[in-house]
Amino acid sequence: MLLSLALWLQSLHPEWGFLRVFQYLTFRSVMAAMTALLIGLWLGPVVIRKLTELKIGQPIREYGLQTHLAKRGTPTMGGALILLSLGLSTMLWFDWANRFVWIVMIVTLGFGAIGWADDWRKVVLKDPEGMPSREKYFWQSIIGLIAAIYLAFNVSEVNALRVVELFARWVASGFSNDLPPKADLIVPFFKTVSYPLGVWGFMALTYVVIVGTSNAVNLTDGLDGLAIMPVVMVSASLGIFAYVTGNAVFAKYLLLPHIPGAGELLVFCAALSGAGLAFLWFNAYPAQVFMGDVGALALGGALGTIAVIVRQEIVLAFMGGVFVLEALSVMLQVSYFKYTKKKYGEGRRILLMAPLHHHFEKSGWKETQVVVRFWIITMLLCLLGLSTLKLR
Repeated sequence: MLLSLALWLQSLHPEWGFLRVFQYLTFRSVMAAMTALLIGLWLGPVVIRKLTELKIGQPIREYGLQTHLAKRGTPTMGGALILLSLGLSTMLWFDWANRFVWIVMIVTLGFGAIGWADDWRKVVLKDPEGMPSREKYFWQSIIGLIAAIYLAFNVSEVNALRVVELFARWVASGFSNDLPPKADLIVPFFKTVSYPLGVWGFMALTYVVIVGTSNAVNLTDGLDGLAIMPVVMVSASLGIFAYVTGNAVFAKYLLLPHIPGAGELLVFCAALSGAGLAFLWFNAYPAQVFMGDVGALALGGALGTIAVIVRQEIVLAFMGGVFVLEALSVMLQVSYFKYTKKKYGEGRRILLMAPLHHHFEKSGWKETQVVVRFWIITMLLCLLGLSTLKLR
């Protein structure tokens, strides 16, 4: 919005040359991060006070860790603060004509709405389990499939007209037409290794990445500050990939596909980082507010969508290794428990408790130790992911 306003004012007053600074993506990204941070810090106490007044407190499962029972009643649904800061800042600083930021915003708010409904059932209807898994997965799938169909053609072309033409060719070919090489699955650390996905393969991968990342972040959000800092670091790293991918010169030099318009996602990533840091101010141990599903599902969906646009799905798995391990720990624990129960009549466990962070807590680690060590691991993994820009 501010970009359009600055361009309009400059057209009326050519002597106001200082307004050209709004055309610089890096300037708007820095301002987006600062704006989101300040909005979050300003609204944080207000949101927490309102959640407390409405008695929207976190329910604690009776079979959970006993040390977490003291957290019962802590305001939850604080992810609304992140989405509010993120949304306002992004709307102020990004180019409204950019089609990629809009789809990321839609996915983020869509998953946030699912999380809101889940949290509402937990805290208002007093159901600790919230929305049934099948129902939640159904709505996630709807949004994920819409995003997958949209991105399959928009990542491949430079404007709406070319997107329509590509879609028409795909339909005319009997749904067998391939996508341009820029839509291939890129293998990091190799200069020329990539795998053509085709339209159906691209959609399937996009769906898995978006829905999978959303649920992985949600599973990670179990300790004070555990999920939000890795989200901030991964978001900032993806912002760098977006900037490089959206710049024809940098993309060519670093042997990455050039996706016109992807660079504008840097504004969104910066705003997400600023909003996340503001939330961390209140979510750090001992937490004054919890993110809830409204935040975790939305942020995971956003990261997955951005990774697909900048063609870094595998790198996202590296940088979000903590999210991946948390999700795998739950999948393995549940699968092994069901298998052993069926075979031996008694369910057995691989971990002391899933997700993974609870296993370390039961192993004797303090909550703050788990959180900070997972942050350090994420920082190292993000550096590994960024190294793929040059190490090929």
